[in-house]
Amino acid sequence: MEETIITSVQNAKIKHVVALQQKSSLRREEGLFVVEGQREIEHCKACGYEVIEEYIRDVNVTPQVYEKMAYRGSTEGHIAVVRSQEHTLAKLQLKENPLIVVLESVEKPGNLGAILRSAEAAGIDALIVCDPLTDMYNPNVIRASIGGVFCVPTAVCTSQECIAFLKQHGIKILTAQLQDSYEYYDYDMTQGTAIVMGTESTGLTNQWREAADAHIRIPMLGRLDSLNVSVSAAILMYEAVRQRQCKM
Repeated sequence: MEETIITSVQNAKIKHVVALQQKSSLRREEGLFVVEGQREIEHCKACGYEVIEEYIRDVNVTPQVYEKMAYRGSTEGHIAVVRSQEHTLAKLQLKENPLIVVLESVEKPGNLGAILRSAEAAGIDALIVCDPLTDMYNPNVIRASIGGVFCVPTAVCTSQECIAFLKQHGIKILTAQLQDSYEYYDYDMTQGTAIVMGTESTGLTNQWREAADAHIRIPMLGRLDSLNVSVSAAILMYEAVRQRQCKM
């Protein structure tokens, strides 16, 4: 039977998609989120996510209806409603000497997405988001991660829970900070390592500084005293990758 094309932006399903795009509270309440773009939807399916509904421009929705649903412009005319997954520490399956990235109170979805993209490219074993100020399925997280949000093993918890988890598993905690620190390339990252990043505005809280096994920094040789957190995270991830490859 031929599928009916939705022609009205007032359609209840279309309104629901728009609401999921806009409201993190609704995403949490219903356990659903929206993915835009053929590539991102393919990554989503490949990583075991359950797709509830799909909307394709000129197939089951008109261009005008699709434009109403779309959060961004160029998405190949393909949108899906997807069921969320749980992101708990208990679900992380760590290999020997894992490399983990920890983000404390990340607030900009674009930065979280960019870090997830770099983490996927670098083959990071897990990303742990502590005390987040944005949700994992924010449209800008999905967009900036280019589907990395679906592929990287991720947990969301409090900083206290994360510190206890890392210490329980014998994972060294390296906090990225300017104060009382030394150059990142001087520390051995070939053992079980967690690279911990704070917010750009205030950095890490004292509980992380005190829990750290070492404080590391990226040398600032110009006039500015900091890098974007996603850039800093990528530099530190790939230093760990370099060290581990050299040791093989």
